[in-house]
Amino acid sequence: MVICGDDALAHRLAVELDAVCGEIVTVVLPSASDERGAEIAALHEDPDSPVQLHLSARPDERALRAAGVERAAALALTYRDDQLNMTAALLARTVNPSVRLVVRMFNRERGRHLERLLDRAAGLCDDLPQDTSTTVLSDADTAVPELVAAAALGHGHTLQVEGKVFRGVVRPAGTPSHATDLAALAVLSGAHQDDPASQDSAETSGEDGTQLLPDSRAAYHRQFTHGRLMLEEVTHLASETAARARRLHPRRWLRARLAHLPWKVFLSHQLAAVYGALTAVVLVLAAATALFADEHPWWKNFYLPMLDIFTMGDPATEESVARRVLQLLAGFVGLAVLPMVVAATMSATEAFRTASANHPPEDDVSGHIVLVGLGMVGTRVLARLRATDHQVVAIERDPHARGVALARQLGVPLILEDATAPGVLELARIRQSGSLLVLTRDDGQNLDIVMAVRETNPAVRVVTRLYDDAFAATVQRTLRASYPDALTRSRSVSALAAPSFAAAMMGRHVLGVMPVERGSLLFTCVDVAGHPELEGRSVHEAFRENEWRVLAVGTATGPLPVSEAVDGLPGPRPGRTGFDWRPVQGRVLRAGDRVVLVTTRRGLDILMTGVQPHPADRRQ
Repeated sequence: MVICGDDALAHRLAVELDAVCGEIVTVVLPSASDERGAEIAALHEDPDSPVQLHLSARPDERALRAAGVERAAALALTYRDDQLNMTAALLARTVNPSVRLVVRMFNRERGRHLERLLDRAAGLCDDLPQDTSTTVLSDADTAVPELVAAAALGHGHTLQVEGKVFRGVVRPAGTPSHATDLAALAVLSGAHQDDPASQDSAETSGEDGTQLLPDSRAAYHRQFTHGRLMLEEVTHLASETAARARRLHPRRWLRARLAHLPWKVFLSHQLAAVYGALTAVVLVLAAATALFADEHPWWKNFYLPMLDIFTMGDPATEESVARRVLQLLAGFVGLAVLPMVVAATMSATEAFRTASANHPPEDDVSGHIVLVGLGMVGTRVLARLRATDHQVVAIERDPHARGVALARQLGVPLILEDATAPGVLELARIRQSGSLLVLTRDDGQNLDIVMAVRETNPAVRVVTRLYDDAFAATVQRTLRASYPDALTRSRSVSALAAPSFAAAMMGRHVLGVMPVERGSLLFTCVDVAGHPELEGRSVHEAFRENEWRVLAVGTATGPLPVSEAVDGLPGPRPGRTGFDWRPVQGRVLRAGDRVVLVTTRRGLDILMTGVQPHPADRRQ
């Protein structure tokens, strides 16, 4: 497999394909002297790593041929320049029409056009493998499901099929299975059972090592001494608070909304000083009018000076000399005071308008998710959280951010303030929240918010997006050491996106990759027809210990799954086949069926190639 890129995603993808998927990788880099290039060069220099390195300023045809694209199974183009990726994709399709292309694109519409164009070009060639495909992904989009799962459910890798969401969840030793558990994916070693994908997991072997895809008997007997990784179906139910909010009477809502309006901005020191000066001037002129102009009745002593100040009165040509002098004096005072009055009033009105845009949560809201940052990633996270009926409170300092309009449209409580300012997190009821998602573009600000929240609410689940991968790992280790009882996850977008890119490179049939300590499991979708290990066998008989297990059975209609958008967000899913995720173990698999399998890398090779491993290899 070939990767062309120059940033953290290229590095993480190389690690994912090498360490998790067991693939042979060649990386095309502009330079090995910068930070990311040095990290990939370190992989190349590792004697235990098969990662190869090729230096080229641009991914032109010569560089692609030198990297071995003519013989490659897949090519990933992960540059941050859409045009550069598009050009390289078109060249690669010319060099090798059968290569699987995975292209990183920031412009989603352009990406859809490119995907259709390249797939159409591949379809014009005869005798191409069925698995030839073009997949266009956005790293921000692919990170969204993991961020949502981490905030709403805790840690655990997620899988999306037909709009359903599943995750790998660890059941500690001695705990029973839950009603939502579908299958046992692994029996874990004692190395790091709270997070089977942790990089801190130790090497294990022998009786106490990790056992992937155990049979029911082994899973049952070892559940009392070992943790188990279970595949859980995630269900989202509306919270009590959300239900109460929807039933809230309009009159009560209006009263609550008026109570939250920032009337105090009209009591600012600036506004009070300007209107106080205006009042003093009116009083002085009213006293002078009463003394020298001899105006009656008394109220005219106030009324006439105010008209003169605002230049609204008639000229006092027929009045006394004192009245005319006072009118001129009031006019000059008005020239000096009125600009200050107008400026102060407009400033207070703007402050009121801006502050009125805030829609803080009700006082009885609890267990909600506080989302800080409504940029590109934050907007898509907000849409996914509301689609799954989670209660969210959003904080964004930029009133023109792309997610502000969506928050208002969805009726999400919104606070347009800097989350680091005093009192803002309290206004979002962070003490009563269940999770905090920090997704701003500033790593330093994200860390400031996390540290402040950890002091305020040590038990809250915290998930923060950090751009620098090494910094994210350091922050997570430090916060977990400082607050061992709290759940803290800091992830870079590249680390979250790499598994989706890796799965797409492995082919349309791969729905996802789940790391399990030092190994990995792959979720695949295949048609039963033509697979003697599946066709004519029952679901129970089709299971092969440590190699694959049937998770769901559906109908083989339409093409195999591809990476496409689900509600505006990407996620691999097959055609609408109506999968049965709890199939009867005695159900016989027929040629017209399609199944979702969880396999090891070796098991996938057997299914796709039909080559059986040597008995000695199977015991390894």
